[in-house]
Amino acid sequence: MIKNIYRILVINPLVESTRVALYENNECLYEQLVVLTDVNLNMDIMAQRNQRKQNIIQRIQSIGIDISTIDAVCGRGGLLRPIEGGTYLVNEQMVEDLSNSINGTHVSNLGALLAYDIATEWNIQAYIVDPVVVDEMLDIAKKTGLPSIERKSIFHALNQKAVGRSLANHLHAQYEDLCLVIAHMGGGITVGVHQYGQVIDVNNGFDGDGPFSFERAGSIPNKDLIQLSFDSGMAKEELQYQLINRSGIKAYLDIERGADLNILWKSQPDKVKEVFDILAYQVAKEIGKMSTVVSGNVNAIALTGDLARYDYLNQKILEQVSWIADTHIYPGENVMLALAQGTLRVLKEIEKVKQYN
Repeated sequence: MIKNIYRILVINPLVESTRVALYENNECLYEQLVVLTDVNLNMDIMAQRNQRKQNIIQRIQSIGIDISTIDAVCGRGGLLRPIEGGTYLVNEQMVEDLSNSINGTHVSNLGALLAYDIATEWNIQAYIVDPVVVDEMLDIAKKTGLPSIERKSIFHALNQKAVGRSLANHLHAQYEDLCLVIAHMGGGITVGVHQYGQVIDVNNGFDGDGPFSFERAGSIPNKDLIQLSFDSGMAKEELQYQLINRSGIKAYLDIERGADLNILWKSQPDKVKEVFDILAYQVAKEIGKMSTVVSGNVNAIALTGDLARYDYLNQKILEQVSWIADTHIYPGENVMLALAQGTLRVLKEIEKVKQYN
């Protein structure tokens, strides 16, 4: 029997903390960062699993929440095998793959595991929604000029699809009936073309493909990148760290955090504008490229992510892409709400839950 109101516990593990929220349908009742206690941050991520779980349960109990009133737990999806978008039940196969870091090591891998552990203890179900490994790309979109290497679909699936649904609602349409181009701009930048509910092409912002971002180098000419790998004297891991964590806006402006960018924007706006001009050019070009995938039949464009908080950057992009379609701005990303909404759609049987195999 479908209820009118569902309570959903949402979990998003971060490097030094775990963000926890409790929702009643779309309304957030409680949200807080649970700072890790009695956890060695230098230890293997999987070794933190039990202590993180205990910290979350203690926090929920400390604020007087009746655990029996919680209907489901949803965790941030991690580096699983490629899957299509949607809300997935956390099953034993998913737990095994994440525990074994089947597709790489990342703190987000703990999301589904913590949700599973807590849900099992409370005798309810655990879910994940649109993890970064969502793969709905056309086969032809994966091909490169080197047959042994294919492009991978790793992007901000959760926020992109949540924005896609919000934009569809604004347009009084269904997400599954539209063709959209959505650019998520943050630590990494991904630009996806959404055709009738599926992201049929997108750049891999996790590995640095496409425009540069706050910390990633983006696509670099092959010859120069090969030369750098030999001339720099850096080991493979060092070079990867440089390209993925120490490039982009960070390198141009010699800053470390988003807060540093805010300060610099207020104190030296002209210096930041020079970098934003370059970034806007690259993002606009990526949006144009993705628009060709659907032959220019784009219903709307959206800019989202933390960098979409800067009106100057948005306007520079808009100047170059307004001829394609109307552009809508969705600053930041609401991970917790998107996870809660994905779970709610399944609980209310608006969508069918998916099984991970």
